[in-house]
Amino acid sequence: MTLTHFDTEGRAHMVDVGDKAHTARVAVAAGAVVMTEATLALVTQGTAKKGDVLGVARLAGIMGAKRTADLIPLCHPLALTKVSLDLTPDDGLPGVRVVATVKTSGQTGVEMEALTAVTVACLTIYDMLKAAEKGMRIEGIRLLHKEGGKSGTWEAE
Repeated sequence: MTLTHFDTEGRAHMVDVGDKAHTARVAVAAGAVVMTEATLALVTQGTAKKGDVLGVARLAGIMGAKRTADLIPLCHPLALTKVSLDLTPDDGLPGVRVVATVKTSGQTGVEMEALTAVTVACLTIYDMLKAAEKGMRIEGIRLLHKEGGKSGTWEAE
């Protein structure tokens, strides 16, 4: 397998996507913030000192997706057509599950934008709750689904 972010001399470069077809692109990523039941109660009861944890984390995730090219050196700046985040409190963890869906119509995929959205949302949840619990864990950040482009559709097992 050839890594596309390296030229023939092994130097990093931004891939030229100029000749690729414009297609609908979608990526879905997920992750979770694991915390104690008491900390999760601050989220579900709306009593966290910094305010609406899930609302702020949702906005942060959207902003993160939009700024991916500023954070990941070889990512192309993309005109995103949709970024949505589902943040779901889960007593079974206990914690918050985060799922991001990102869409565009273009010449390159949005996997990195979806992964960045999840990561930034999880970090924001941690930031909003760290006064209550410093031992929270951010876990399982991964790509679940992508579609579009030459490689077509891919699903995580």
